[in-house]
Amino acid sequence: MAEETEAAQVLAAADRLFNDRGVQAVGMDSIRDAANVPLKRLYRLFPSKSALVCAVLERRDRDVRSAIAEYVEARADTPRERILAVFDYLLEWFAEPGFRGCLFINTVGELGGTSDDVGRIARRHKLAVRDYLAELVAECSYPADLADQLMILANGAMATAAVQGDGPHVAQQARAAAATLLSAAGR
Repeated sequence: MAEETEAAQVLAAADRLFNDRGVQAVGMDSIRDAANVPLKRLYRLFPSKSALVCAVLERRDRDVRSAIAEYVEARADTPRERILAVFDYLLEWFAEPGFRGCLFINTVGELGGTSDDVGRIARRHKLAVRDYLAELVAECSYPADLADQLMILANGAMATAAVQGDGPHVAQQARAAAATLLSAAGR
């Protein structure tokens, strides 16, 4: 049980540090200090930084997909509203003080050329979110290609919000663009 708690502490600390500083700028010593776990224990839980990065991304994948689905289900009644609620979720996320962009996009940017595992996990995450959008699109009887367009729009909004620093405005613009796509698809 203590090992699970320590692993959770390490994952939370690493997630926070990777999000704030980037993966390459964070050493295992910083993670040890932030998690308040001895270095020897840290390496027993995660034998390498690469293993820890993958574990953080795997956990983030589960958390993000669950959070989006819960948000959408709690706030939208119709299939069209559910699609737009995904962009409302982005607005709330982008407005958070610790928003630094998408950890998957950022980590692929840092390590994608040197880590097949990072690329694989990020692709799997993005495809899962795209598949979720495809389910919502199918509920509306819109063309299947719309899911890809919405995913490109969402990913573009994530990158733009991180670079420009005006996340809520970017999310509002992305939501307006999504509404335009839905209207065009409904014709």
